[in-house]
Amino acid sequence: MRSSLFLPRGFPAHPRVLHRRPQFCQSQPQISLPTRLRTARLHSSNASSNGNQSQGESTGTGPSASASSPFWTSGKVLFASAFAGGLGYGYAASTQSSQSQSSKQPQYGSAKDFDKAIAELRTKLGDDTISTDEDELHLHGFSEWSSINADRLPVAIAYPKNTDEVSEIAKICHKYRMPMIPFSGGSSLEANFSAPHGGLTIDFAFMNEILDLHPEDMDVVVQPSIQWMDLNEKIKDSGLFFPVDPGPSAMIGGMVGTNCSGTNAVRYGAMKDWVINLTVVLADGRVIKTRRRPRKTSAGYNLTGMFVGSEGTLGIVTEITLKLAAIPEETRVGVVPFSSMRDAASAAMKLIRKGIPVQCMEILDDVQMDVINRAGGTGRSWKVLPTLFFKFSGTKAGVADSINLTRQLAKENNAESFEFAKDEREAHDLWSARKQALWSMMALRQGGSEVWSTDVAVPISKLPDIIEISKKELDSLGLFASILGHIGDGNFHASIMYDRNNPSEKESVEKVVYDMVDRALEMEGSCTGEHGVGLGKKGSLSKELGPGTIDVMRSVKKALDPHWLLNPGKIFDAEKEE
Repeated sequence: MRSSLFLPRGFPAHPRVLHRRPQFCQSQPQISLPTRLRTARLHSSNASSNGNQSQGESTGTGPSASASSPFWTSGKVLFASAFAGGLGYGYAASTQSSQSQSSKQPQYGSAKDFDKAIAELRTKLGDDTISTDEDELHLHGFSEWSSINADRLPVAIAYPKNTDEVSEIAKICHKYRMPMIPFSGGSSLEANFSAPHGGLTIDFAFMNEILDLHPEDMDVVVQPSIQWMDLNEKIKDSGLFFPVDPGPSAMIGGMVGTNCSGTNAVRYGAMKDWVINLTVVLADGRVIKTRRRPRKTSAGYNLTGMFVGSEGTLGIVTEITLKLAAIPEETRVGVVPFSSMRDAASAAMKLIRKGIPVQCMEILDDVQMDVINRAGGTGRSWKVLPTLFFKFSGTKAGVADSINLTRQLAKENNAESFEFAKDEREAHDLWSARKQALWSMMALRQGGSEVWSTDVAVPISKLPDIIEISKKELDSLGLFASILGHIGDGNFHASIMYDRNNPSEKESVEKVVYDMVDRALEMEGSCTGEHGVGLGKKGSLSKELGPGTIDVMRSVKKALDPHWLLNPGKIFDAEKEE
């Protein structure tokens, strides 16, 4: 176990940049590498319904992690990486002269190059900073949360302690053409941190501190691996909090990478609305700061916004300055069941249109309410009906007014009842049950089963239609499947439990999922509201934005990372689609 030793903060001086004439791209050899191979995932034998598992903690057991006959031993991993790297390197060398100018697939270093990079990293940063342990490689290259995984693992894991060390890592990886994959918590759902091209995973486990708190300015500077809940616990005495609230184990670095939101999105928005500036290490090791600390500026390009949501493909974020909000004077939680999903979705849409201020508005279908009752975490049983969860916050008078308006609107839309948590403890338990929905569902899995979780977002006027249709299609599967999500901003999730060893069942689930995604796109929506694209939704992103927009993104990527070293294979591929 590594010592949790943190070096003093010191923002490194910007390296001097010489002005040079532009260099034109040379033709690079094409290497065909799979980027969308689905693999069997590990069945968790110790997942708990309370979801208190640390983000990134491995809970899986199965063929890939078997103690009696492990497949991915460190020797086999290194051999496979060396073999694949050698093949790729040899193939590139033999075909370089025959490639056309239009082929621009990235060319990575050979196995020997990667060995040299690892050795140099150990010399520069210390042996304890770099690991090739087989369990750690598996933990960082495979996710039981994700419905898709890459077919290979990283070659090594780096554990930097500050921005300077990340810069050194990037310089060495750039020198040897070694891919770099940022990693904070490891709970992403679209293989966002997988290593389809091998390379080095950069784990920020030792960069989880608050660096500066400015209560008068209502902002805070943090490192990427601090959990948002831990951050709020540490700053609560200031009277401030950070309002973006995805899954309980999410960390700030991953939240920046996917531009996540959470249950507070209807009032507070998404991650992009709360990031003031970023310290970023570029692919070649240069360190930049995207802007200064005022909340408002019109100075230059919005580089902060460009890096938020880029999933580590443009730069490696090492420090984040976040806006904070005042903790509300009063908070109340209401639970409103409806006879149908359409009634619940219609009530939510009308509430938004009327401008009734709510902090959170979540929808859970009858299946998910049953999960909450079976998990037993709230101390009472709730009606197994489609249900809206509300959180009202503000002044006492403002909260009372919002509740009265919401109660009347819900009644007009066939609400079955309007209940409130009896006290603060019940409100906390109830809201925690909503936050732990995915964990609770995963805890109900049996041998061979897994949960496919996905999300889409649509304009709010389309919510009743898409939720009603999606619910019917999920029910038609005859499986344990539910709809839940942040209905206040048009974003909802589907979770489906299925047998991974049953090909026809898996095919049926995949069809329903991608039909839902396509339906969202037909309604002028998005293939993902907050999970990101990763490996799993690259095809859907292309449908959503079109080749022209993707090519502009590709141009930005090439400008910042011409060798395609930063989290390669995610969001879109290096070469244009025909």
